[in-house]
Order: sequence, then structure tokens, then C-alpha cells
Amino acid sequence: MQMKKSQPALFALLAFQQLANPAFAQNTVKPADTKSEAALPEVVVADSADYLPGNASIGGKAPALLRDIPQTVTVINREVLNAQAANSMTEALRNVPGITIAAGEGGAIGDNINLRGFSARTDVFMDGFRDRGQYTRDTFSIEAVEVLKGPSSMLFGRGSTGGVINQVSKKPSLKEFSEVNVSVGSNDYYRGTLDLNRPLSATAAARVEVFVQDTKSTRDVVRNQDSGVAPSLRLGIGTPTEITLSGLFQRNHDLPDYGFPFVTTSGAGTVRKPVDAPANRYYGYTDDHFDQSVDVVSASLRHKISAELTVRNQTQYSRYDISASPSPLGTVTRVGDGVPSLTDNLAILNAPRQDRDRNLHDTTLFNQTDLIAKIQTGAIAHTLTTGLEVGRDSYREDRYVWNTTAAQAAINLGNPNNGTRQGSRSLSRTVETSADTIAVYINDEIDLNKQWKLVGGLRWDRFKVASSLNKLTLPTGYPVDTTIASAPKTDTMLNPRAGVIYQPNEMRSYYLSYGTSSNPSAEAVTQTASTAGLDPEKNRSIEAGTKLDFMDGAVSFNSAVFHVEKTNARTTNALTGIVTLDGDVRVQGLELGVVGRITPAWQILAGYTLLEGKVLKSKDRSGAGTAASPYVYAEGKTLQNTPRHSASVWSTYSFSGEWEAGGGLVYSSLRNVNNFEDAVVDGYTRFDATLAYKQKGYDVRLNLQNLGDKKYFETASGGRATPVKGRSAIITIAYRF
Repeated sequence: MQMKKSQPALFALLAFQQLANPAFAQNTVKPADTKSEAALPEVVVADSADYLPGNASIGGKAPALLRDIPQTVTVINREVLNAQAANSMTEALRNVPGITIAAGEGGAIGDNINLRGFSARTDVFMDGFRDRGQYTRDTFSIEAVEVLKGPSSMLFGRGSTGGVINQVSKKPSLKEFSEVNVSVGSNDYYRGTLDLNRPLSATAAARVEVFVQDTKSTRDVVRNQDSGVAPSLRLGIGTPTEITLSGLFQRNHDLPDYGFPFVTTSGAGTVRKPVDAPANRYYGYTDDHFDQSVDVVSASLRHKISAELTVRNQTQYSRYDISASPSPLGTVTRVGDGVPSLTDNLAILNAPRQDRDRNLHDTTLFNQTDLIAKIQTGAIAHTLTTGLEVGRDSYREDRYVWNTTAAQAAINLGNPNNGTRQGSRSLSRTVETSADTIAVYINDEIDLNKQWKLVGGLRWDRFKVASSLNKLTLPTGYPVDTTIASAPKTDTMLNPRAGVIYQPNEMRSYYLSYGTSSNPSAEAVTQTASTAGLDPEKNRSIEAGTKLDFMDGAVSFNSAVFHVEKTNARTTNALTGIVTLDGDVRVQGLELGVVGRITPAWQILAGYTLLEGKVLKSKDRSGAGTAASPYVYAEGKTLQNTPRHSASVWSTYSFSGEWEAGGGLVYSSLRNVNNFEDAVVDGYTRFDATLAYKQKGYDVRLNLQNLGDKKYFETASGGRATPVKGRSAIITIAYRF
């Protein structure tokens, strides 16, 4: 029976009611004492061989049990990353249904993530601080990747419409260990990592992680040459005062892959899809590049004044220097007359090259001070967190244009001549933007009794942005850059969070939560004249869910229904081009997840997301303004980057005491990549597998990625889509000493 489009909310509610039935979780027992875990000062998963996390730091200013966080949380820990050879943020997030990857929309590069249909490019965090840089994140120094879904500005400040992603860095411990990993794979894949931890005294330890890689792909020309080091020092371990100093220094020298342009599905069709070229074909220049330099240093001081009162101060400075020179293709044309189509021979299709050349310089300096107090008022217990955050973001962009030779002005899709970029370039503009943030917040977690808990909080932000533009006069023959900067703008934002949690026993937890978020126009620390005068967009979410534990706490199941709405979305009048806050965009759906050990030898991590994204209101009711602005929505259409169905499964089984075998799949249904339902990428199912031989001092692991050699598009936008790499094999030897 086919479900009508109007039914998903009803279907989700019925599913939630069934899962919340007490009989569903009967005869299960939770481990004896898990409450004490909530008081731990950090998330510790390094020594765990389980996929099931004990707690997460993303639900508040201190680690908390997942059952005490009234939102959907997914944690991809180190054990999962190792088993999958997931060495990048993108690879790690394949385990989280409801996430899609955009292809550098708006000129952005690096990791461009969409969460529940909304952009999360600036909603990536590192140990609770915004990791705003435009770079490709590696997992070599990461203990876990945490995903919190739903608007969360009360916890994280501006942004977070669909949720946030937090990278939990590896920290020094008092246990001495050393590990070297060497990976060799098909298509000239070479990677090495080093992880050294040394106790310095009974209360101090140091740790350093290093990686270097030189990797190619089944895609022609594409190559990444990256390296990084992450040192850290921890003092006062186990004492009332603890200090942690850490750094991340990463260098990426990558060749950008902007994939295939879109064409119509037939000569007279209106739906566009990526051109049907061989999966290995590359259309850029061979000297295109993304050179990314990332420097992050952090300092944290935590002092336990008493058993009931803790103060923490954290500072982080980040610097990102990016040199980006890609060459995406423009609109495809057919040699002769007619509209280019998927049915055309590639030899009769041409596309202009859009030479882009930018140098970006980003810096961020933030300080957070938190006071965490445990207060008993009669029979009611409070965990009260109040804090102050201050910071400054700066952004500078030097944009260049090329006077490209006529021979390179266009490329034939059937017989591409990549070559190197020819001609001369000239600086067209320099834009400098600075943003100052000051925020105060308070959050109270209230234990009314053993069964009922309340969570409530409020955050106020002041976000002041100023830009300056130095636009140059270009020589004759260079393309004209018409982008202009905007006037200074100060936004104030107030965002609440509220939740109620019912826990009849240690094995069941049910919750209902409400949260909001705000998106200022300069959220990414860039401004345009058309949006700079606008107030922040406002988002609200309501979510109901359940978190159940089975099999003596070895398996955890979660489900949730949710409704997220952007009530004043930026939208463009198709006739005038004026941007106003008159849009209304909604995403609602269902989440299901399971993680843990079904048996002592059998582990699983699986999830499913149903998304219904809809443009409820817009200035553009016809779709006539498709190319007029990035803020154009066509009223009544499906919201971009909201595939109706997405799922992932990863499972491994240990046997003979030394061997581990497993695999999984990633599934997504058809996905619209603009808000007009006229640019789509097809759905796909991808399979991966692994086989490992484990000993006390070493492991040998084989990973087979994209086992079926499936040609599909994971990274896509309204103008282009990039095929994933084909079938690949990676052998990793891990040696511990």
C-alpha cells in the first residue's frame, strides 16, 4: 500500500506510540549504576570496543547520559571509525541518516553538510567550539563524532537549524599506549597514522596524533596529499583542578572534484540530472587545487570548588588559510539547436568553464566560562549551568578573475581536454568582515523524582558584523564582478529550550522537547547587500521520542517524531529580486535507531530517517525565479536536500576469538537539489564490507568500499553532482607497543 504524502506525521505518531508501549521493553535490565557516569568530566571511549556510547558531551555543557538528552543524538565512536576505515568527516557521517552533502553551494568549499534539510556548514564544532573553517576534516585526532538533531541555539549560539555536529578530540590519559597504523589500498591509496600517549606523573599525561596520506581515486586526475599533527597536554588528572592544552595543525593539498553538470532528462523535459558520463571522467583543469592550512589551539581549565560547584574556562583560537582554484562547468549546450539531454551523445555537448580563484583567511577567537552547580531544594535536585561566551570572527576574501584563452573557454563532455589553466588573472575584489559575539545563558536540569525530569534553558546573543569592500577596476577583457558589500549590522537573538523526560525505570526513557534557533544573515561571517539589512531567520522544533535499553543494557533503541519550521525564511521576489523574510519552510518526519551488542560477538549500528520537507510559503509561487537568488523557494515544492527515505546499517561479528567480519549498507531515496523539484539525483544503495584478524599487539584489517562499484552521487547541488569513488580495497595494519 502506498502512503500518501499527507500521512507521514500520522504514521510517525502511531509508530512512536507503539514503541512507547511498556510491553515493548519488558524483561530487560539496565546496568546497576549508570547515573554516576553523568558526573564524569569527559567522554571516555578510547578503550571501548563497543559501538554503544555511554554518554555524550553534545547535549549540554557537561557530559550526560544519552537517555537524559531530550533530542535525537547519534554518536559515531572510534570503534566504528576504525572498523569502517572512515578517515574523513563525510565518511563518518554516512552512518547518520538524514544528513546530505552539498557540492559547495554559494562558493563554499570543504565539508558542506545538510542536516534534516538545512545547511549545517557553520554548525560543525570541535570540543564545543565552532569549527567554522572551509576545509576537509580528517578523523585522525577524533575520538567520536556526535550529532545532535534539531534547533539548538540555546546550547550553541547562532545557526543549528537542523542540528549540530561535534568532534570530540582524543585526550591524554594515565594509561601508556602507542599505536601505528599503515594503510595501503587500490588506486594508489597510502595512509599512515601515529598515536602516542605517555603519563608524565601520577596526575599528568601527554598525547600526540599524527597522520599523513597520499590518495588517489577511481576518478581521473583527483588526488589528495594531506598531513596533520594534534598534540595535547593534560595536568591535574583526578585532582580538583585540571588543565588541558591541545592543538590541531593540518595541511591539505587537494585537487577539487566538481563532478558533472546537469542536463535535462529528455529533449523537451524539465527535470535535470547529472550528465550520463563515465564515472571516472574528470572535467576540471589538472592544476586545480584546494590548499587548506588549519591551525587550532585550545586551553581548558576546570576547577572543582566543592562537590556541588564546578567552574570551567575554555579558550580556543582557530586560523584557516585557504587557496581555492576550482573550475566547475556552467550550463551545458548542444552543438547545433535544441536543449541538451541525457539521451544525447556526449560528443555533441559542450560546457563553459567557470574559472574561480580565491584566497580565504579566517580567524576565530572565543572564550567560554561556565559555572555548574548542583542544588538540592527539598526533594528536588537541580543541575544549574550558567555561562558567558565572548568571541570574535574575522574573514578576508581575495577574489581573482581569469582572462582565459578562447581555446579553454569551453570543454567537450565527450572528449575533454583537461590541460592546465592558461591566460592571466587579476585581483577583482577584497572583502573583509568581522563579527563580535557576546552571549549569556542559563540551563537547569531538574530531577523532580526518580521518574520525572525537566530541562529548561535560555540564551541571549548579541552578534555584530561589519564589512568593508575594496573593489578594483579591471583591465579590458576581464569579466565584471558585480558583487558588493553591505552596511554594518547588529542582531540580538533570544533562544529557549525546554524538555520533559519520563523514566519509569532504568531501561526506559520518554521525552518531549521544544527548541528554537536563529540564523542571522551574516551567520557564516560574510554579507551581501541584498540580505545584510534583514533580521535573523527564526526556527522552532518540537520533538517526541523514546530511548529504550535491552539485553542488560547491551543494546539501545531510539525513536522520535519531529517538526522543524523556519517561520520567516529569506525569500526572493522573482520579479524584483528583493529579498524579504516572507518564507515558511517545514521539515517533519521520523527517526529510528539501534546500536549495541546483540550477542557478545555481534554488534550493530543502524538508523532510518523519514523526511517530509515542504516550502509552505514563498514570494515565488511559480518557480519563475529559479536562478535569481539562492533564497528563492517555489511555494508548494519539496525542500531541497530532504530525501524522503534514508537508512544505514553497519554490523560486525567476531568468531574464533581472533577474527571479525562484517559490513553494511547506506541507502537514500531520490533527492531534490534545489527548491523547484527540477534538479534531482537518483537514489542509491551502497554496500561496504570488512574482515579483520585481531591479536593483542596488532590487527590486520581489509575494507572493501562501494563493494558493488555503484555509480551514484553523494555530493550534489543544483548545478553539479560528483560521483563517489568506485570499488576500492584498503588493507590496514595496526601495531600497538
